[in-house]
Amino acid sequence: MVSRGLVRAALAVIAGLALVFTAAVPQAVALPPLGYQLMCLQHPSECKAGGAPKVAVSRDEMATLREVNTYFNRAIRPRNDAAGTDVWTVDARVGDCEDYALAKRDALIRAGFSRSALRLAYVKTRWGEGHAVLVVKTTRGDLVLDNLTGLIKPLSQSGLRLISIASANPLKWS
Repeated sequence: MVSRGLVRAALAVIAGLALVFTAAVPQAVALPPLGYQLMCLQHPSECKAGGAPKVAVSRDEMATLREVNTYFNRAIRPRNDAAGTDVWTVDARVGDCEDYALAKRDALIRAGFSRSALRLAYVKTRWGEGHAVLVVKTTRGDLVLDNLTGLIKPLSQSGLRLISIASANPLKWS
C-alpha cells in the first residue's frame, strides 16, 4: 500500500509539472491520467520508451496480438475501481480497463514488440463512457486491443473516440 506521504509528495510534484506544462507546452499536449502518473512513480520501468514508434505486423505478430488480447481478456476478472479513484495496477488478476491494457502491454514487450509502438490510450465508448485501451502503432495503421471485445480492430473502425494517447515516450500524452 502507498503511504499518504508518498501520495501527497507525488501530487505536489504533479501539480508543479501541470503548471510548467500548461505554461510551456502547446495545447496539443495532455497530461497522462493521474492514476497512470502515480503508477509510474511506483513502477518507473513500466513507463520507459524504447524501440521503433511503429511496427510492421506480419501474420505471426497478428497471431501474438490476438493471443495476448484473448488471454488477458479471460485471465483478469473485471472489477471497477472504487468511486473517486483511478488505480493503475501492474500484474493485476482483478481490475478495470487500464489494468487489462497494462497487462497486454507488458506481455507484448516480453514478446519482442517495441515499447514505443505500444500506446496506452484514454477513449470514450459509443455510450460516452471513459475507457482505456492499448493501441499498437503499426505501419498499416493503429490497432486496438480492448477488454470489451476479443476482436482486434483498426482504431478508425473501433467505434471509440480518442481523447488522449501516450506518445512514443509513455510519459508524454496528447
